[in-house]
Amino acid sequence: MNPRVLPTDSSESPSRVKEGTGGHVSGQPGPGRTEGELDPAAGPVPRFAAELRALRESAGKPTYRVMAQRARYGVTTLSQAAAGKQLPTRAVTLAYVKACGGDVIEWERRWREVSAELAAEAADDGSCRPPYRGLTRFEPGDTELFFGRDQLVERLTELNRKHRFTAVFGPSGSGKSSLLRAGLIPRLRNPGDGEDRETPPAAVRILTPGADPLRTHADRLVPVPGTDADTWLIVDQFEELYTLGADPADRDAFIDRLVAATDADSRLRVVIAVRADFLGRCAEHPGLTAALQDATLLAGPMSRAELREAIVRPAAADGLIVERSLTDRLLDEVEGAPGGLPLMSHALLETWRHRSGRVLTEAAYEAAGGLHGAVVRTAEQVYDELTAPQAELARRILLRLVAPGDGTPDTRRPTEHAELDFASPADTRVVLERLVRARLITFDDGTVDLAHEALITAWPRLRAWIDAERDRLRVHRSLSEAARTWEALGRENAALYAGSRLHAARDAFPQDAARENHRSEELTPLERQFLTASIRRRRRAARLRRTVVAVLAALVLLATGTAVVALQAREAAQAERDEAVFGRLTAEADRVRETDAGLAARLDVAAYRMRSTPDLRTRLASDAGRVLATRLPGHDGVVSSVAYAPDGRTLASGGHDRTVRLWDTAGRALGEPLRLPTGPVGAVAFAPADRDLLVATGKGGGIQLWDVRDRERPRALGRPLISHDEENIVSVAFAPEGRTLATAGDDGTVRLWDLSDPARPAPLGEPAQAHESETGSVRAVAFAPDGDTLATAGYDGTVRMWRFSEDDGTGIAPLGKPLRAHTAPVWTLAFSPDGRTLATGGFDETVRLWDASDPGRLKPLGEPLTEHTAPVMSVAFTPDGETLATAGEDDAPILWNVANPAYPQQLGEPLTGHTEAVWDVAFSRDGRTLASTGADGSVRLWHRPPTVLTDFTNPLTAVAYSPDGRLLAAASTDDGLIRLWDVRRPDRPRRLLRTLTGHEDEVLAVAFAPDSRTVASGSADGTVRLWDVSAPERPAPLGEPLDAHDGGALAVAFAPDGRTLATGGGDDTVRLWDVRRPDRVRPLGEPLRGHTDAVTSVAFAPDGRTLATGSEDDTARLWRVGDGARARPAGTALTGHDEQVNEVAFAPDGKTLATGSDDRTVRLWDVEQADRARPVGEELAGHRGPVRTVAFAPDGRTLATGSEDGTVRLWDVADPARAEPAGQELTGHLETVTSVAFSPEGDALASASYDLTARVWTLDADRAADHVCDRTGGVLTRAVWEEHLPRLGYQEVCGRR
Repeated sequence: MNPRVLPTDSSESPSRVKEGTGGHVSGQPGPGRTEGELDPAAGPVPRFAAELRALRESAGKPTYRVMAQRARYGVTTLSQAAAGKQLPTRAVTLAYVKACGGDVIEWERRWREVSAELAAEAADDGSCRPPYRGLTRFEPGDTELFFGRDQLVERLTELNRKHRFTAVFGPSGSGKSSLLRAGLIPRLRNPGDGEDRETPPAAVRILTPGADPLRTHADRLVPVPGTDADTWLIVDQFEELYTLGADPADRDAFIDRLVAATDADSRLRVVIAVRADFLGRCAEHPGLTAALQDATLLAGPMSRAELREAIVRPAAADGLIVERSLTDRLLDEVEGAPGGLPLMSHALLETWRHRSGRVLTEAAYEAAGGLHGAVVRTAEQVYDELTAPQAELARRILLRLVAPGDGTPDTRRPTEHAELDFASPADTRVVLERLVRARLITFDDGTVDLAHEALITAWPRLRAWIDAERDRLRVHRSLSEAARTWEALGRENAALYAGSRLHAARDAFPQDAARENHRSEELTPLERQFLTASIRRRRRAARLRRTVVAVLAALVLLATGTAVVALQAREAAQAERDEAVFGRLTAEADRVRETDAGLAARLDVAAYRMRSTPDLRTRLASDAGRVLATRLPGHDGVVSSVAYAPDGRTLASGGHDRTVRLWDTAGRALGEPLRLPTGPVGAVAFAPADRDLLVATGKGGGIQLWDVRDRERPRALGRPLISHDEENIVSVAFAPEGRTLATAGDDGTVRLWDLSDPARPAPLGEPAQAHESETGSVRAVAFAPDGDTLATAGYDGTVRMWRFSEDDGTGIAPLGKPLRAHTAPVWTLAFSPDGRTLATGGFDETVRLWDASDPGRLKPLGEPLTEHTAPVMSVAFTPDGETLATAGEDDAPILWNVANPAYPQQLGEPLTGHTEAVWDVAFSRDGRTLASTGADGSVRLWHRPPTVLTDFTNPLTAVAYSPDGRLLAAASTDDGLIRLWDVRRPDRPRRLLRTLTGHEDEVLAVAFAPDSRTVASGSADGTVRLWDVSAPERPAPLGEPLDAHDGGALAVAFAPDGRTLATGGGDDTVRLWDVRRPDRVRPLGEPLRGHTDAVTSVAFAPDGRTLATGSEDDTARLWRVGDGARARPAGTALTGHDEQVNEVAFAPDGKTLATGSDDRTVRLWDVEQADRARPVGEELAGHRGPVRTVAFAPDGRTLATGSEDGTVRLWDVADPARAEPAGQELTGHLETVTSVAFSPEGDALASASYDLTARVWTLDADRAADHVCDRTGGVLTRAVWEEHLPRLGYQEVCGRR
């Protein structure tokens, strides 16, 4: 695979730009401009866009560049007209129509009809997109609404032609950010045509410095490699370097990196936007001062004519009219007013909301509050709608978003969402949502910010808050920054406060300083912990001083005391050092956890080797359940392709360093690298079994085969064959019989080769043109397992099917019509092993599955897979066809359960570890290992954990261990099945092939009898069934199904003596059954009534005398069941939950009952006296969704809970009155966790989920650590250690593995 150079990165999250071995195809448009799918029924705008696309199709689908040459509008403007996001202007519409040869009069009529329809909808629907941005800045996508700054954009463009480093200065509210984003960036991306046309940039990257610019943006400061085009770096709000507390040395180093763009050989261009009152601070840096000479643009006030454009033209673009008197009034009020632009924009936004039909009137403007009143009215309206606690929370949130000036005006302070964690999450969410909806703040990529600094001066209430708290705010900003630094340094004691800074913080926040365990209403948990640690350190220092004084006094009497003190001091120093190292390891592991799971896991092991903590034990349990990778170094540069040999023992990888390398499955390099003489390798493939052939193709049209019977010394077969008009060959595939080879390349053809004599491949038939244009590229080719069908993927966005017959020697012939479902180049495809499914992926960032049962008429299966956020470059099936791997430019392969390809389900989190695009993936013969290659130069072997059970096609509802620890049962929904696993080796569960089949609806509950020989199951079909599993390989039903409950049998449980079964159901009852003879079960007494809604859970106490039940009526109940036929309630209902109770569980000693509820909490109850049950301790809160399941460990000291938030949590309940979380949540499931169960030994925990998986979590931390070490070889090398922990001596974490 070799993607072509993309024109630019995205505006906020730059996609890496890659260059393939073949370069651009002449005249071929890049894949960056794609058209997404449209639903014409979604509204007038999508319908109109679909009609425009149909017009373009009927005109032969000219490219937008050709259309732009025919019209007076740019490529972006024309493509956006048919994007379906907003109605294009009348002029743009008519230009589009004229470029496609349409009827201009007819289309003007259509445009007016749609415009009138939108105006009518807007009159009664406030949800449509406004033409004004309010206080928020313009973005690159708003260029069609950005008016009045054409001259300034031209001047900035001209300045950029002369200088590699330029700056825009202007007062707050002068529109600097909008000028760069909606003015400069669109100009860079669409430089126009003609002789003066600029070279398109390799990438355009936008950033704001933040408090730690070097660490946050290091990768964005590096130009795109492998291209002569410049990378443009737009640094907005440059003043943040001075207002957010950046370390002066880091600030200077960051500026040095930017100023380096002025070097003649630099491929980086920089544009910064700075508030004018920070010009003096910029002059403090000599290099920056020199760079700014003659390279500075001042964004001054807009002229009257420019203001008129900014008022009138956005409305006109939306089919609206601004009343002339309103325009004149705004011009009079705004012209010459400092910071008037954002206020004008907000006033116009509110006027638009008060509009009447298609006209923005002066009356609506006055109703909105006018220029200065609109902001105040909006802010006060939001504030008045909040409750008193929410209003106070809003005050604290808004103050967090302000940096008080020090000789300069106050500025806004972008803040991480986590920093606002000082109140109820529900209240915080409500306040943020209301402030965002009113456009007073913005919430982007986890960062919260004021929409504009104008809010600080325009809203009197906020101004008063700031003035009242100014000194305290300064103390708090310093405290916040110091706390973040302390955390980044691994909580080293040296970073704690002392002296005057500590006194100031204690005075400012006395409650937080005095009450160490108090949940702060002022500080975040991190800030409170930092302040607490500083105070404790000060106390320890005071105690140490007193100790030293006492020791000195004692020395007068006993000189030998010196040795004791010295020893204690040395031990204390060692303890502090160990504490710092431990903190650094855990902090770095958490920092990289989202981007490199393997590295984080290795660092967790390193920390665990120093100290075993609950946090680390649970982290390791999650790590052991992840797909972790071994890293194979060796290639220099992009690794483009990877393939497993049929013997399952050998792996081949090919790269742009012109080499092919062979590896054994343990990751050991085999022999010397093989070379492709013609250039970089584009693809590698092994022939089917018994042929012992390896092929590599690549640049220059080269094809080379090797005999690999001796893996250590492969032998080249003949000289390289040159084909495909010496264009790059990007894909190669063997036919199943091994005697035919297919190649696809940048010349737009697919070619077949006869390998009867592998040293002399002979062409089969003529090359087949597999692309609509003669200059197009065929990106992928694959044989179906039957050997009679091929599929190809094209740069033209098509998938084509071909019929192949090796008998007639004519090559291949088209089969059916090309498929055009993808909206961008199709880059990859693969057949499932049974040939019934075809997977395709492309630059539209989607993967599609097709029913290939009839190759001439492919049918789509389900919806496209859209989890990738960048072009998809490779897809691969496991040999059993039940799992699909997809990978691309977002760096992280994703696994999918495709056992039912019509309903694919993501398996686990994306696989993080690669640092650049993943070009190719391939599964091992057993499907347990995935090999991946990419632009970061590495080959990675991803090891799928055997403890993640994926053999399901439907959501899971329940899991249960047999009491003897031999079996695990898992129940699922629509297929009505119960599957059994042999778990005698908990680290390697083994699936038993026979399933328990018989229910006619979802199986909702499952339980083992105490003798482990019988399983009971409850189903939505209302029945309960018993099964004989004494011979697990041959399970059999016992007796007839029990018609247990109308509305479904929701819960089942055996009594400890195995003689009684309890069931609960949708008919609001509990029933007891005599199961001493499983083939002749009979009911015991009448159904137990007391609940007023469905009974969701039943559980026997260990003594068998008490039964607990949970219900959708929000209660739990206890029942006396010692005499099954005379069961009766024990006490009153247990009330305390606000929503339904989903599960109940007894502790092994029978004294404590746990209940989990939809109210997101778990409660513990003292049930030693069942008639007088009472709550114990505080509710256990932590889940972010309903708690669906609870289970006690065999020793009773740990409670496990599962939730709709997709997590499992462990709780220390050794003392139920003081229960607390036991470490971190266990992550890995992607959907609701429906059931949890501890193994009888307590060293493993099973969980079931709606994500089509069950997991067996390893709770033995030593075993989990060993598993991580076995699966992450090559990840934490000395070089990687020094990169991430530069001031910490290297440690061999796992020994030599």
